[in-house]
Amino acid sequence: MRSYDEYCAIAKSLDVVGDRWTLLIVRELALRGPSRYTDLRDGLPGIATNLLADRLRDLERAGVLAREDAPPPVATTLFHLTPRGEQLRPVLEDLTRWGLPLMAEQQPGDAVRGHWLASALELMLTDRRPDSPPITVELHPGDQTILLETRDGAIHTRLGAAENPDLTLEGPAPPIMGLLIGLIGPTEAEANGVSYEGDPTVLDRLGAEITPPPHRAEVA
Repeated sequence: MRSYDEYCAIAKSLDVVGDRWTLLIVRELALRGPSRYTDLRDGLPGIATNLLADRLRDLERAGVLAREDAPPPVATTLFHLTPRGEQLRPVLEDLTRWGLPLMAEQQPGDAVRGHWLASALELMLTDRRPDSPPITVELHPGDQTILLETRDGAIHTRLGAAENPDLTLEGPAPPIMGLLIGLIGPTEAEANGVSYEGDPTVLDRLGAEITPPPHRAEVA
């Protein structure tokens, strides 16, 4: 683990979590809870096995995570955040809020995992009519099905399907996300490959405070 060698709280923090992949390991443990090594590899597509092992050791030495032996029938090592590691949750949430508008674009090689999208939507979306009957929206953006529900005046998400959802959206992740958080409208979403079954007016219930990212300047 390299150091910036600066007597600054930001630099000291980045000494611990600033290396590539490190904060994404924290993300996986924050979203999944106690996880096996194979769970972490699945949630970090592209990471080399030896690099993941090195990062886990670094985070354990820094007191961000700990490992424990799970009892049978699991009988394997589980990694989990320590209280010190849990203090990084607000950092992850702020990065989600800041970065969500950037998800309007997806590079061809970008991996997609349902639990990444589910957590971002639960954090960003609000119910505009919390006193109305609950609604369910089923999303099919890729590898996993995401269920979005309004309950107790808030938005809740989980992986899995509903028996009779009010609306089902299927298609690429970027236009589905853009539609749900209000960056694009239904016509643009359909033009970008999103199809739906059910009542599209239930989307009027969903709101999000999103600042669109500035247009990237052309570099000559």
